Amino acid sequence: MKKAQKGDDEAFLTLFQQYEVDIYRMAYVYVKKKEDALDVVQEVAYQSFKKIDTLKKPEYFKSWLIKITMNCAINLIKKNSKVVLIRSEYEEFIETEEEEDILLTLSLQDLIDGLEVEEKSVVLLRFYQNYTFKEIAELLDMPLGTAKSVLYRAIKKLRNKYFEGDGVNE
Repeated sequence: MKKAQKGDDEAFLTLFQQYEVDIYRMAYVYVKKKEDALDVVQEVAYQSFKKIDTLKKPEYFKSWLIKITMNCAINLIKKNSKVVLIRSEYEEFIETEEEEDILLTLSLQDLIDGLEVEEKSVVLLRFYQNYTFKEIAELLDMPLGTAKSVLYRAIKKLRNKYFEGDGVNE
């Protein structure tokens, strides 16, 4: 880490590659396209290399990278501000033996996409990256109680949207 902070390219690359898959996954959940996720990974590499000397605690390197990833992904979404729709020519790929799983994944993604940015970030960090509430609070610069409240509010919204979509009332 010290070598990387002093500008050693190879040391930084070795560190970065340890978390590259996690960065890609987090980016993909936000941007939903392979090419865009790869662009985010590239931007995270650039931003983190440029600012690695500002990282005070090396043990938070992964959390720091994930935070940069979330910011880069959100910035890309804002920049593009586009909605990805499934085109009719792709419907044949959806109608498979795994149709229910695919439709469930698509509907869950739609539900998550309907959350506010802060709620989406907390849900993704908690359930997709398995971060603790304490880690989430530190990563998003919010009090621990707020992180918990945001997650519970998001879960309630997801539950309500799910039941509204099925025509079931709570």
